[in-house]
Amino acid sequence: MPKKILWMGALLCAAAFAGGAGQLRVMTFNVRYPAASDGPNRWEARRDILVASVKAENPDLFGTQELFYEQGQYIVEKAPEYAWFGVSRRGDRTDEHMGVFYKPGVLRLLESGNFWLSETPDAPGSMSWDVTLPRMVTWGLFEVKASGKKFYMYNTHFPHRSEDGAARVKCAELIQRHISRLPKDVPFVLLGDFNTGVGSEPYRVIAAGLTDAWATAKVKSGPNGTFHGFKGTPGETRIDWILFRGFAGAPEVGTVTRNDGGRYPSDHFPVFATLDF
Repeated sequence: MPKKILWMGALLCAAAFAGGAGQLRVMTFNVRYPAASDGPNRWEARRDILVASVKAENPDLFGTQELFYEQGQYIVEKAPEYAWFGVSRRGDRTDEHMGVFYKPGVLRLLESGNFWLSETPDAPGSMSWDVTLPRMVTWGLFEVKASGKKFYMYNTHFPHRSEDGAARVKCAELIQRHISRLPKDVPFVLLGDFNTGVGSEPYRVIAAGLTDAWATAKVKSGPNGTFHGFKGTPGETRIDWILFRGFAGAPEVGTVTRNDGGRYPSDHFPVFATLDF
């Protein structure tokens, strides 16, 4: 084979490798806890649809909300290419987790931890600002195995009631303080269900210094609204966000409406983004 062809082939292979190593595919997904009252939409009836949805989108990393331990274990049993970590909002395994799933074949987990959205963030299960349930962040520091590039990830779920508006602002302020302590030269991505729209005060506070993947991506798919209550028809409000800093951009984002004959994996649509280093 001529040397020129060999040389060009090597260049193409190198470019393909660099492209794969230079991108990160992330997703945020409120998976809906296993409520017996959900009837036909109970966890046992939709869990395989959820796993199939994850496999079809193929994220390198995804953050979940409302995840219970049994759900996390089921996901990694059926999708063994993923590992996961996190504790419940009570600091154990008995309640909702901010479970973080990642591919050990792609990413190396260097550090991880949790803090609570309260006036005592290091106290598991702590609550402030008149909320009715503990809220928290599960975080990780990852390294991309192919490139050695590192990034931080936060995953969270804000208070849900209409009267929790002031509490959501406090949560946003607390997360911003934590973000400010991170190294500026290490990329960062924030995933979560924020239970408020993008025009709200909590959004303005938490998005300061960050880029909204949905708002800036050149390629978008799916609806703007992300909560649909198992009906498949969302409202206009986008409450599930992917925000970042330190990445070159988010060329593609999408709201995933995949279902099986009208049976949806959750009452929220998952949202994915491809991030360029």
